[in-house]
Amino acid sequence: MKEKTTTVERRYNVRWLLVFYDVLIFCAVEVFMLFVYKGISNLASNGREFTVTDRFIHIALFFVCVFALRFLFDIYRQIWRYGGIQSYIRLLCADGCACVIYYVFQGVLTVIHPISAVHIVGIASLNLLISLAMRMLYRYAYKCTDSSTLLGRVLRFLIKVFVGKDISYVNPTQNRIKIAIVGAGRVGTSLAEELLNSPTAAYTPKCFIDVKKEKIGRQIYGIPVLSEEDVSIQRLERMEIQEIVFAVPQLSVDEKKQMYDFYRQSGCKIKVYDFPSIPNPSNAGKRRMREFDIEELLFRKPIEIADEKTGKYYRDKVIMITGGGGSIGSELCRQIAKMHPKKLVILDVYENGAYDVQQELRIAYGNSLDLCVEILSVCNRPALERIFQQYHPDVVLHAAAHKHVPLMEHNIVEAVENNIFGTLNTVELSEKYGVERFIMISTDKAVNPTNVMGATKRFCEMIVQAHSTIGGQTTFSATRFGNVLGSAGSVIPLFRRQIASGGPITLTDKRIIRYFMTIPEASQLVLQSGSMAKNGELFVLDMGQPVRILDLAENMIRLSGMEPGKDIEIIETGLRPGEKLYEELLVKSEELDKTENSLIFIERDAPAPLEEIEHKLALLRSAVATGSDEETFNVLRRVVPTFRLPEEVNNTSEDLKEMAEVSI
Repeated sequence: MKEKTTTVERRYNVRWLLVFYDVLIFCAVEVFMLFVYKGISNLASNGREFTVTDRFIHIALFFVCVFALRFLFDIYRQIWRYGGIQSYIRLLCADGCACVIYYVFQGVLTVIHPISAVHIVGIASLNLLISLAMRMLYRYAYKCTDSSTLLGRVLRFLIKVFVGKDISYVNPTQNRIKIAIVGAGRVGTSLAEELLNSPTAAYTPKCFIDVKKEKIGRQIYGIPVLSEEDVSIQRLERMEIQEIVFAVPQLSVDEKKQMYDFYRQSGCKIKVYDFPSIPNPSNAGKRRMREFDIEELLFRKPIEIADEKTGKYYRDKVIMITGGGGSIGSELCRQIAKMHPKKLVILDVYENGAYDVQQELRIAYGNSLDLCVEILSVCNRPALERIFQQYHPDVVLHAAAHKHVPLMEHNIVEAVENNIFGTLNTVELSEKYGVERFIMISTDKAVNPTNVMGATKRFCEMIVQAHSTIGGQTTFSATRFGNVLGSAGSVIPLFRRQIASGGPITLTDKRIIRYFMTIPEASQLVLQSGSMAKNGELFVLDMGQPVRILDLAENMIRLSGMEPGKDIEIIETGLRPGEKLYEELLVKSEELDKTENSLIFIERDAPAPLEEIEHKLALLRSAVATGSDEETFNVLRRVVPTFRLPEEVNNTSEDLKEMAEVSI
């Protein structure tokens, strides 16, 4: 009963004071038009003379039509202080309908002597005009009751008299961040409108910047539109602009880079008004003002790899992902979950990462995804075999590995045990339990490795390729990709933390270059290459041009509204153990075979005989058994023919094509 009463009260929660003022306006207009101005002639359309009674009958009929329609259209349950164009259109429609009904009634009712349509429109228009003006003035008064100005004090007094409220004014733009919006189109103007109408907004737009001549020199919401050619650092400083926001959708990568290079000279912090890179139900389909994403910072085109054919391959299969709680492993889980597997098994030794992705997928898919999480190390062969016995996976995605280069230089025995023998366990158990496809995740550091991590991954590739020659039920492949943006070991989170703490940013060497991929790109590459594998392929990706890490650091500093070398220092700390200045090009067309995807290639790398691999594994086992990092390192160099010392590579790096192209 209480709920029903509340609903009724809410339904009839009208603003009666506004009804009263509208009635006063209506009566004033009608008296003026019908008695003072005499908006109708003394004769009705039938020739009969109008009397005072006739005039009051017309007023009463029009009154009923107007206010009945306004209540029907919920005009008096709107909060006009925040009324937008929709509210005014609704009032316009209500009075328009009332005018039509009034005209019909006074024509069909015999007791009423009709007047012409022109007179009816004149009366209705004047009444509507004054009603709209009152509402606009009310809204304007609420926004401009600044006590420091005469107009503000007058408006505040009028609201107190006519509304009965004493407004304590707070300047909505005080202490707000002043921004310039690049782009005076639909997206830019919607951002400005949102900021102007929000009393809690942290930003206030001071100007638009556009290139279209028909907009330059004009105003939108009272905000001037400037020409991009006329914008200078001095002018932005005079306007006290603190941040510049890009609100120009559908820019190409090159255009976005040109804009960024142009505006970063201002010293202002640069942001973008766009959709979030990782949408969720709470922000889906809604633009927001945000920092540049990592992908945008590198100004490279994202590569879409996965397709329907790939999804069809993994559908209705039992998929096991080792290292499923890591950066790549967790994204593989997300991608596989979209493909409707029969069962998804997440295997990881680090329970927190596995738990996080488990909860994320359960929230996203609920009971529609058959999800299992197992905590164990791939080095623990008996435990790993129990998992294979229990689930009998159709596809194994092997992402479990130690990947941190400097740490593995000081933990060589652990790197070999986990990366090499953990991979060997997974490969052999995949063969034993009839896994349909085994896909190993490798790295560009396996190309002519100069560190322990890269060398162990290269040997893992050799294991996978050697087992592909046995002719068993399992199809083997490996996929290489470059540095992963946003991963736990990525340089970008480190730079962000250093900038947030005031610097300095530390670089091992200002000449260093790297190839970059996003986590989704890398994961999609693994899945598509794995689905197209025939047996023993070593897949590589065309990742475009490498990036100088110094440029990346400088861009991140500028995006934070600071200047490199002035606000934030960049310091060289020296190359770390096992680190080289460049990663070699993964794609050399003369050495690779093409696939159906123009970005995926197959390296022509003949697999070593299985007997040779087993002999090398025996040597590594003996070295690991000693517990000596030095002995294990020496054996690792012997069993990986392409393993080179970093000094050999770095001393000649300046003459290499990879370094020269980035310099250009």
